[in-house]
Amino acid sequence: MKYFIIAGERSGDLHGSNLVKAINNTDNQAFIKAWGGDLMQEAGAEITKHYRDLSFMGFLEVLKNLPTILGFISECKKTIEEFQPDALILIDYAGFNIRIAKWAKKKGFKVFYYISPKVWAWNQSRAWSLKKNLDRLFVIFPFEVEFFKKYDFEVEFVGNPLFDAIAISKPTSDFLQRNNLTDKKIIALLPGSRKQEVEKMLNLMVAIQSKFVEYQFVIAGVGNLPLEFYQAFLNENIKIVIDQTYDLLSHSMAALVTSGTATLETAFFGVPQVVCYKTSGLSYKIAKLVIKVPYISLVNLVAQKEVVKELIQDELTIDNLFINLSKILDDTDFRNKQMNDYKEVKESLGHVGASEKTGRRIVEILQFSNKIK
Repeated sequence: MKYFIIAGERSGDLHGSNLVKAINNTDNQAFIKAWGGDLMQEAGAEITKHYRDLSFMGFLEVLKNLPTILGFISECKKTIEEFQPDALILIDYAGFNIRIAKWAKKKGFKVFYYISPKVWAWNQSRAWSLKKNLDRLFVIFPFEVEFFKKYDFEVEFVGNPLFDAIAISKPTSDFLQRNNLTDKKIIALLPGSRKQEVEKMLNLMVAIQSKFVEYQFVIAGVGNLPLEFYQAFLNENIKIVIDQTYDLLSHSMAALVTSGTATLETAFFGVPQVVCYKTSGLSYKIAKLVIKVPYISLVNLVAQKEVVKELIQDELTIDNLFINLSKILDDTDFRNKQMNDYKEVKESLGHVGASEKTGRRIVEILQFSNKIK
């Protein structure tokens, strides 16, 4: 059968790559095309558009780039119609994929969604659109099952795909030597993967390095941004590694993390963290009006309480970064409590196998549908 997958972000490419492998394991004659990235291509998908072209962050930034985004949507629809897949599989990337789902359903395509849009966080009425336009929704957080029940929408909890991603990662024994790092303890900086957020976050994160001279700061760089872009942030005690985030976390004492999937990854590796988030003033004002959840980090959302400190917008200052980083480094009781809370978060999210289960279920549903035609 033919499958078309859309993943518009770096994390979607990671989970999409494991989904591609799962589909190929279940359907040995699968033909998969995708909008995604290098990892999905390595897994066996034919990439017709790279996610690096699709990354826009924040309400204001999306509005400024709306003509470009609408052009991408039209291009995507044309590609899908020409390919005529048996299944369209959407991975997160809400603003884009919800529009594609609505169009695809009208066109008669079978539409699956893996990793739900965060409709529980804002504009919750979009849950009705998902119910109307999807053949099946596979969710990765237990609380999402309860949320969608309010809309009489039965969804499948498959576990969290980060377990899959971490399970297949292989620690590098010579990580320090290979990256010219010293024996100093490491504070990891995870600034994100979009150029505009990375620049904004790193300017603040590196500003406190001089207050922690006994540590080395190491930036988790991403290969979709040029190395030259990071040069302005580096010095003798601020280094960078590219596409080695899991190795970095396995060697780190603490981390400063931009809100997103990375907060959960950091928790899975048992690294104490401070969560950081800052966007344009207008985007933040709009977000304050529409966001319906008490936290922005996935760790706190899953735990339903504050496990990690969130420094958001005006609270994200050099002084506050210094205070809260010092706390997770030096306050043993606080550090241990965060570690214990991390364990509870992990236990609530299931086990390895989310992508395998989702890929198998999609193929089974398609095969069953074909039998009863």
